[in-house]
Amino acid sequence: MTPKTPTLAVEGGAPVRTQPWPVWPMYDEREERALLDVLHSRRWGTRLGVHVRAFEDEFAAFQGARYGICVPNGTLALQVALQALGVGWGDEVITSPYTFIATASAALAVGARPVFVDVDANSLNIDPALIEAAITPRTRAIAPVHIGGRPADMDAVLAAAQRHGLHVLEDACQAWGAEWRGQRVGALGDLGTFSFQSSKNITAGEAGIVVTNDEGLADLCWSLHNVGRIRDGGWYQHERLGSNLRLPEWEGAILRVQLERLPEHMQRRDANAAYLGAALAGVPGLTPLPLDPRVTRNAWHLFMVRYDARYFGGRPRGDFIAALQAEGVTPCSAGYIPLYRAPAIQHALAALDGDYTPPHLPVVEALASEIVWLAQTVLLGDTEDMDSIVEAATKIQRVWG
Repeated sequence: MTPKTPTLAVEGGAPVRTQPWPVWPMYDEREERALLDVLHSRRWGTRLGVHVRAFEDEFAAFQGARYGICVPNGTLALQVALQALGVGWGDEVITSPYTFIATASAALAVGARPVFVDVDANSLNIDPALIEAAITPRTRAIAPVHIGGRPADMDAVLAAAQRHGLHVLEDACQAWGAEWRGQRVGALGDLGTFSFQSSKNITAGEAGIVVTNDEGLADLCWSLHNVGRIRDGGWYQHERLGSNLRLPEWEGAILRVQLERLPEHMQRRDANAAYLGAALAGVPGLTPLPLDPRVTRNAWHLFMVRYDARYFGGRPRGDFIAALQAEGVTPCSAGYIPLYRAPAIQHALAALDGDYTPPHLPVVEALASEIVWLAQTVLLGDTEDMDSIVEAATKIQRVWG
């Protein structure tokens, strides 16, 4: 007897799962104690407190860097880093089009022009083979993005920068603990930036940090984030124009506890990502992004899968995501569009150039329409949770395929 074809939840059938996913953000009595400690200390600002300064040291050490400077968010971390590197009006910053808008808007905020280079098909990171052709006399820096926590090819990026005397700013805002050839990202280039926004794998709701191994750049970032003051200088000694970008003690206290919890979460994400990747690879039309052996650790902010509509009856990706969500796999989405297609970026570049024609970068154009994201919270579940994702995807493929 031919088995009965199941009815998809999106079409009125029973969903594969109804149980909730791990709730994010996670906290326990340690965060409560840390916040009460700040409250009772009456030292709520960075100037008199201890938690922000301690977290700067602890997180920098965690990433293999000597220095860390906390700021209110990852966007401002990028902006401070670009300013510290001397990037300004008329300069160009080469970067990836497959990233959050802040990578480009930070460059625009300091008067520079983001120049987009196509991505590598296997990693969705900037394709280093295309960097050389994008360099002009105005190029000042390369800003690789470790998208989803997967490090970019830092060997090739650093080599291109060295050949042309360019700075390297790592946008590691999704890459806490990620490693390239056994070295944690962020301090492989001149400066690196991280975000601790609400969705991130370590979070205080908002916050960011700049890390570096260069003492001079660290001092400059510190000055820029502290109204142009200098270390060991007077309170009203402003040596340069800066901004008040100091982080309150509340965020610093929470982040210190979150950092303690991160290694255990990383192990769980690693195990679940390996299990899920192997299982989803058996579903026709779904291909998890392959792992570069030089990436010795992925932070797994995102688990990304390529969707091939040919194996799903020609249904577009949006239909698949809707069906997957209806089956109970709710933490999934379509992700980014190429940044040069974002109206805000187009308007800003048109204002700089007098006109703007978006480039056609074929790899990112194709991949951006095929990629399905699973959020990092999925990977904090258990094996049964991973199995339910595979069961839901298999169910959809069998009905549509």
